[in-house]
Amino acid sequence: MAKPRKPKNEDPKPENSGALVHHQKLCLSIDLHKRLVYGYTELEIAVPEIGIVGLHAENLGIESVSVDGEPTEFEYYPQQHQQQAEDDDRRWSSVDSPASAADAAGSVYLSALEKELVPNLLINCCKPAKAESEQLEQQPVSENGFHSSAEPKQNVRVVRINYWIEKAETGIHFKDNVLHTDNQIRRARCWFPCIDDSSQRCCYDLEFTVAHNLVAVSTGSLLYQVLSKDNPPRKTYVYKLDVPVAARWISLAVAPFEILPDHQFSLISHMCLLPNLSKMRNTVEYFHSAFSCYKDYLSADFPFNSYKQVFIEPEMAVSSMSLGASMNIFSSQVLFDEKLIDQTIDTRIKLAYALARQWFGVYITPEGPDDEWLLDGLSGFLTDFFIKKHLGNNEARYRRYKANCAVCKVDSSGATALSCSSSCKDLYGTHYMGLYGKIRSWKAVAILQMLEKQMGPESFRRILQTVVSRAQDKTRSVKTLSTKEFRHFANKVGNLERPFLKDFFPRWVGSCGCPILRMGFSYNKRKNIVELAVLRGCTASQTSSTSALDINPNTENRDGDSGWPGMMSIRVYELDGMYDHPILPMAGEAWQLLEIQCHSKLAARRFQKPKKGLKLDGSDDNGDVPSMDVRSSTESPLLWIRADPDMEYLAEIHFNQPVQMWINQLEKDKDVIAQAQAISTLEALPQLSFSVVNALNNFLTDSKAFWRVRIEAAFALASSASEETDFAGLLHLIKFYKSRRFDSDIGLPKPNDFHDFAEYFVLEAIPHAVAMVRAADKKSPREAIEFVLQLLKYNDNNGNPYSDVFWLAALVQSVGELEFGKQSILLLSSLLKRIDRLLQCDSLMPSYNGILTISCIRTLAQIALKLSGFIPLDRVYELVKPFRDLKAMWQVRIEASRALLDLEFHLKGIDAALLLFIKYVQEEPSLRVKTGHSCYATLSDERRTEF
Repeated sequence: MAKPRKPKNEDPKPENSGALVHHQKLCLSIDLHKRLVYGYTELEIAVPEIGIVGLHAENLGIESVSVDGEPTEFEYYPQQHQQQAEDDDRRWSSVDSPASAADAAGSVYLSALEKELVPNLLINCCKPAKAESEQLEQQPVSENGFHSSAEPKQNVRVVRINYWIEKAETGIHFKDNVLHTDNQIRRARCWFPCIDDSSQRCCYDLEFTVAHNLVAVSTGSLLYQVLSKDNPPRKTYVYKLDVPVAARWISLAVAPFEILPDHQFSLISHMCLLPNLSKMRNTVEYFHSAFSCYKDYLSADFPFNSYKQVFIEPEMAVSSMSLGASMNIFSSQVLFDEKLIDQTIDTRIKLAYALARQWFGVYITPEGPDDEWLLDGLSGFLTDFFIKKHLGNNEARYRRYKANCAVCKVDSSGATALSCSSSCKDLYGTHYMGLYGKIRSWKAVAILQMLEKQMGPESFRRILQTVVSRAQDKTRSVKTLSTKEFRHFANKVGNLERPFLKDFFPRWVGSCGCPILRMGFSYNKRKNIVELAVLRGCTASQTSSTSALDINPNTENRDGDSGWPGMMSIRVYELDGMYDHPILPMAGEAWQLLEIQCHSKLAARRFQKPKKGLKLDGSDDNGDVPSMDVRSSTESPLLWIRADPDMEYLAEIHFNQPVQMWINQLEKDKDVIAQAQAISTLEALPQLSFSVVNALNNFLTDSKAFWRVRIEAAFALASSASEETDFAGLLHLIKFYKSRRFDSDIGLPKPNDFHDFAEYFVLEAIPHAVAMVRAADKKSPREAIEFVLQLLKYNDNNGNPYSDVFWLAALVQSVGELEFGKQSILLLSSLLKRIDRLLQCDSLMPSYNGILTISCIRTLAQIALKLSGFIPLDRVYELVKPFRDLKAMWQVRIEASRALLDLEFHLKGIDAALLLFIKYVQEEPSLRVKTGHSCYATLSDERRTEF
């Protein structure tokens, strides 16, 4: 056994310089009781000329190493050594200000990332000259078909490493009778020696020996199981993965799993612990739909011979999802039973996305770091296709619109340039983590959807089918995809012109920034045309955009204001119909003045006296007249105008049109994006007329409208409620809720009935919207507080087959949004009593994922901070503190910790809050909760309550 050696002052570790793994075998014996893993790995490696192979291994005990059955010399340099600690101490010793502390932290972090790239297990694979000559005479053939005579330059060696894991710190995790690995970047090395690099891909043979009552689930196909004759007996699970993958995609989970075969596809299995079996059965009931959806769209079979979904307890999961080749490990918090409504959509999308990643990301991999955006975008695109097909076109379009809005807000610097060699290298893969990682994913999907719009859905589908069929061609050993190849497919299969693609990819993929369009128009009655003025800008500054373009060597145009390729459509809704005009160039001059010919004509009309039968209020006794805007019909034939109605561009659009035209768009346009844009614009008006309030209310009450947009209308009504409008918005919200949920005879809420899911979501949002209403003194009107109190007091779920836990949680959170004034403070005690009662009930019968207790803790903290002059914070602190008990659910512990940190900051300042935060992290045994604490620490005060 070799002891870890301290490196010399000059780092002797060479680069890996050409070593290539052809095949790897992993045989491990696992003792969960002792938290011990021991065994060996065998690697068939093409050894470089230098004769030294460098592998990655971390926190492993290396017992021995042999090459072709003969012991050999090796050196092992653990990453966490004394020299690094001394370097870190030297960096921190120079800290004398917050700015220098940030520089020191960044330096330490980058240093650690740099060291991770260097192999730290060096193995001497040189053979004596006599042995080499004998090998050439024998010309052996390896298992994977490599023949020494066919490839005389290859020096293939079989390297065997015997090792053990005793103190697992990361990459592999133990808890009770469960073990699992995770796919964090560069963490495969923490549980088996390998070349932990995405460019190194090979096939695997895997054997795991565990106690006879446990199940070992891993990547690949299960060939067989062997029960030993030991006492007590042990069981060995043998897997084979015949698709080359990187080491990071090898996954393992060991536990007493219950196995549920999919009732539609025999190659799919779902696994969880016994207490979650009924939830899992309900959750995965739909899953075959996603599987068939992708299979039909790509016209290809699933790339692996099996697919496993494993659900483990959330407290031990590092994240809610961990990908592996042919298997994914999820937190069981995504599971739900048939009584829950709110969790359904999110869980289905999460599982569908994980399945899409099996196609694009695990099976087909990026050729290089610059191409990671493409596989990320393709998996998101495939997920959006599933959403559209099985959750509805409205859901898909609304989600994409909101994602695009988020991208436009954040896409302002080089951090969001998708294919940027310099930034991809400097960030070491971490650019796909956190908020920016999510933004980059959304941007990648938006770019691919723009290409789909340009070439048509069938052409784009053929490209994806070509990519998959090429990868499944058995004569091709490489299953990668590059941006350059995809651009070639867009030209050949998608029939897009080379000049367009030459501008498209550098501008959208190689740089940052989205177009900002500010538009206004006037109607020329004499010419019957619309004169449209457009000012084009960019979300990124010219410096940021130019520097991002400069990083990409293929970019010819270095002008940050050069624009974007293509033409944007302007859709004009006239009295005679709807007309599209693809006339707005996205490149060239920033200022544009366009003329759009109208098709409808207005006849000259003179003032006419009221006809017989016409009332003074304008209504007609003789029948219904088509309702249209009087101003529009007399001054112009325009009803409303939209820019880029089909989301052909990832752009931020500010369109200026009269209020009545926005009302027309809200009331008459059936597109959910048009409706959302109209609501957003009307809500932002400095003064809201009664016509706007009535339009918002009419939309809210329209049960045929999409429920997500109706919720937006509810919040717009809340923001419109003011003394100037006699709180009409508030009255409309309360009236709407009571019309649906109150008994008109007794004036009290009826028992819950959640059979109409769309109506359920809308009504669930009403109390929150009501709580957002403010009077002139910035306090909540008494009517709003009384309404929320009444709903809490009389909530009755008897006879309702669905759970009301999310419903109650929304009500409790609404209490936290209220602002109490002198006249309404007396109602606070009644609200607090209701919250206290819910806390007691939830402690006896815990709600789903502790969501009710979490809402109560959050609301109590909000009220305490708002009314710190009336409520002793010490008492609230003591009330929340017991929920940090280690026996509480991990979600509850995180929420309690957040509340206590906020209270500590308010009471004693930032230094005391930071010390308390460090104490919590040190005391916390759960990695998942530590991660939650750390994420919370990075959030701004405004976003903490949203995390």
